[in-house]
Amino acid sequence: MAIEVHGECAAGFERVRDVFVAGMDAGTEIGASVAVTVGNEPVVDLWAGHRDAARALPWERDTIAVVHSSTKGMTSTCAHVLVDRGELDLDAPVARYWPQFAQAGKADIPVRWLLSHRAGVPAVREVLPPEAAWDWDAMTQALAAQEPWWEPGSTHGYHAIVFGWLVGEVIRRVSGAGLGAFFRAEVAEPLGIDFHIGTGPDLDARTAEAVGDAVPRVFTERAEITDRAFNNPVEFLAADIVNSRPYRAAELGAVNGHGNARALARLYGALSCGGQVDGVRLMAPETIEQLHVEQSAGEDAVLGTQMRFGLGFQLPQGDAHGRGPHSFGHAGAGGSLGWADPDVRLGFGYVMNQMGSGMADPLLQAAYASL
Repeated sequence: MAIEVHGECAAGFERVRDVFVAGMDAGTEIGASVAVTVGNEPVVDLWAGHRDAARALPWERDTIAVVHSSTKGMTSTCAHVLVDRGELDLDAPVARYWPQFAQAGKADIPVRWLLSHRAGVPAVREVLPPEAAWDWDAMTQALAAQEPWWEPGSTHGYHAIVFGWLVGEVIRRVSGAGLGAFFRAEVAEPLGIDFHIGTGPDLDARTAEAVGDAVPRVFTERAEITDRAFNNPVEFLAADIVNSRPYRAAELGAVNGHGNARALARLYGALSCGGQVDGVRLMAPETIEQLHVEQSAGEDAVLGTQMRFGLGFQLPQGDAHGRGPHSFGHAGAGGSLGWADPDVRLGFGYVMNQMGSGMADPLLQAAYASL
């Protein structure tokens, strides 16, 4: 039976709707939303399916879902807001803002290496229980004491989970506000986007159930560095924990942002249009120009695959299917994606609740083809 798709799609962007409809009808997703802006104008805003595995609760206009590593783009945006204000220097040592980080040979690591996955601290070696993830001080203290896994700056490796504590602690030290509060006050509320790093129980009723574990088992069966990067604290990305109240409440700046496609598209749309939308200035064009300058490229020491990173954002790979050379964004486990392309002033967002989706890329291709 065909799944009913809701929302709006501007003339000329029907192919995005067609790809979305086909994917939903094929059972690729349980529930999802997709949004596109061009020149800060919404041209696609669609949602369909269900927000629970039993397919009893419809995905509504205001449904939000965990976007896993797409959260990193939001946390990185917070850091660049501080850079834009002159309050954070990317080339300063992390220890200038966070003195305890200087332990174990890390005194000279610059802030930019945190954002570009070059710091050499992709994980804590000591095995930690899942509940350690809810203790910000415990995690930042463990990371401050952690000896680098490789010579900092010599290579890059995806800081899959700890990115949020590393960058988030710098944001906290500079601004005096916790990551979730800073994001809410300086990014989400000014832009009017429905996105949260840490949610209260008041949002549970409209939060989609995450279906399937966020980390493929293959990652927990690889070398120690990969296992620790994705699985320490132990198994805290399992679906039953991701759907729990403690997980949703925590401020996990690498993995537990909750929002919808509309929010991702609006933020990335602003970044693709000189940092402004509807009179709200997020950051200057000069700051944005630095976001997509390549910082890391080649085989990733944690993932074992080819990766490219700018300053907190993923950059297009060789098989990027037409993504512009200055485009940037961040994908999340399971298939979410936020993307900006300043060359065509495009903002894109895709959010779903079933892990393992492959719909984001065809939808983004369809958006490019509609321009």
